[in-house]
Amino acid sequence: MPANAQSIILHQYDVSPFSEKVRVVLGIKGLEWYACDEPVIMPKPELVALTGGYRKIPVMQIGADIYCDTQVIIRELERRFPSPSIFVGGDRGLGWGVGVWTDRSVFLNTVTVVFGGMADGANELANEAFRKDREALTGRPFDANAMKMAAPMMAEQLRAQLDWLERQLDDGRAYIMGAQPGIADASAYYNLAFIRWVYPTAAKVLETLPYVAAWEKRVKAVGHGMRHEMGRGEALDIAKAATSTEKPHTDPNEPNGLKLGDRVTVMADDYGRDPIVGDLVSSSAQHVAIKRSDERVGEVVVHFPRVGFFVMKA
Repeated sequence: MPANAQSIILHQYDVSPFSEKVRVVLGIKGLEWYACDEPVIMPKPELVALTGGYRKIPVMQIGADIYCDTQVIIRELERRFPSPSIFVGGDRGLGWGVGVWTDRSVFLNTVTVVFGGMADGANELANEAFRKDREALTGRPFDANAMKMAAPMMAEQLRAQLDWLERQLDDGRAYIMGAQPGIADASAYYNLAFIRWVYPTAAKVLETLPYVAAWEKRVKAVGHGMRHEMGRGEALDIAKAATSTEKPHTDPNEPNGLKLGDRVTVMADDYGRDPIVGDLVSSSAQHVAIKRSDERVGEVVVHFPRVGFFVMKA
């Protein structure tokens, strides 16, 4: 069936660890979706046309609504497709905290172990173009020698954090929160998948963590739902022909007094801090959405989470 304004379009690439987190959620929910592959490094003209400057992967598109960052992507998937829920075994919100832990502490350990352990040029993700792109993204040198020196210590950190999962799983439960997979599993799994793809030698740590190793196989077996492929031009055409479904509203308890229609700038607080400017459409404690326009895609509404992002009056 051809894609339309109701279709889930995931702007991603296959070895993107954060895309894998979303793909597991799509698998848990058994959803049909379209993979729109973006370049691993800049330039990404189609993605920037949709987002207004946000360049990190993944980005989800549904019609003219553009969702940046896995937090807001998964939040929207849960809102639109509540069954089966990603909140399982009594979890009502702490799964988001697991995501912040794995996105920051565990991911940084993983990146150092992976790139510090690989021989120079042994993988397309370690070549010079990739390094320069990531230096521009993070604002820091991509220092392979420093990573090599730090890798043994970061391997210890990674093992210690994975051991927390081992303790959670050692009562024989199938998934982190019990009998069914949920957001905590998607968040904890993707770093291991990234290691398997890019530097499988580092997965040796799982030999001492049998419950985590068995759990990893169960999460992988969940799959990714029903995937189709889509070109970037087709995705942009869908955005231009569609109208955002976001209803205008703002939180009366906004700490800094943001109001509907305010011109605001949104930017990540860690890396990829490209400022995105637009008019405030909606906000809550967990999200902010801004309206912007681009000649290629027309008027779109771009959504961001609040955790990990700054929102400032432009």
